[in-house]
Amino acid sequence: MDGVHEHRPVLLREALDGLAIKQDGVYVDATFGRGGHSKAMLDRLGETGRLLAIDQDPQAIEVAAQRFGDDPRFEIVYANFESIADVISERGLMHKVDGVLLDIGVSSPQLDDASRGFSFLRPGPLDMRMNPEEGQSAADWLAKVEENDLVMVLKRYGEERFARRIARAILLARSEAPITDTVQLANLISSAVPKKEKHKHPATRSFQAIRIYINRELDVLERALEAATASLAKGGRLVVISFHSLEDRIVKRFMRDMARGPQLPKDLPIMQSDIAVPYRLVGKAIKPGEEEIKLNPRSRSSVLRVMECLQ
Repeated sequence: MDGVHEHRPVLLREALDGLAIKQDGVYVDATFGRGGHSKAMLDRLGETGRLLAIDQDPQAIEVAAQRFGDDPRFEIVYANFESIADVISERGLMHKVDGVLLDIGVSSPQLDDASRGFSFLRPGPLDMRMNPEEGQSAADWLAKVEENDLVMVLKRYGEERFARRIARAILLARSEAPITDTVQLANLISSAVPKKEKHKHPATRSFQAIRIYINRELDVLERALEAATASLAKGGRLVVISFHSLEDRIVKRFMRDMARGPQLPKDLPIMQSDIAVPYRLVGKAIKPGEEEIKLNPRSRSSVLRVMECLQ
């Protein structure tokens, strides 16, 4: 890699504190990205510690090999983090993991690399796939999607109130010429939005929605949360960093439900307090401070939550 696209890990100290890393522990960085969190985790591990990293981006795999390929404590697996259960089981680590980190969303290098198609600020091919070797690109999907389906995606995943206007503008434009460029799409969306939000590009919500749909991000997140939790040893912790309300809502609800334990019918002769709760929430949701936001404006929307396995 050429090092042009630098990545500053978000909520780094808070993530490490949440994981409560033991020198001889086994940890999983399920969203390696560019290795910022992984490096800090390795710095806290001793010689007998182990870090298993996962990523579906071929560029991330290349970075991992270059940065940590000679470290016997480290292993990188090329996979979507929804496969975390398979990855952990294949290595005999189920119920033996001391901590799992999920840093959800698009990394800064992916956003800054115009060729990946995530950014509406730089011209590039309209791709948006986190793994460019799998699935259909955003351009391919937009070329065929029905109006109502597009409206649904924009509303559900982008909470876009002008979804119908934007969808009709896209369908009209594609009838004249294919939509293949990021800036082309961004300008099209901008022209369709009658009222602009202050300090937010008109295409922000739509790009988020299309990206989430193309990568199945929310479905993947739900499966990854369940699998990561099942892998934890007693005292093991799950740390999740999310970047928008849809993600955080899923994480918050999941951790709350796991910490409550099984909810019994009221007429059973058993007190809820007699049921052993297998997990507990660790502290409250954490957001970045002013200093971190100043150094890394993209951290502004991040939220970190921690849950611990008690059994």
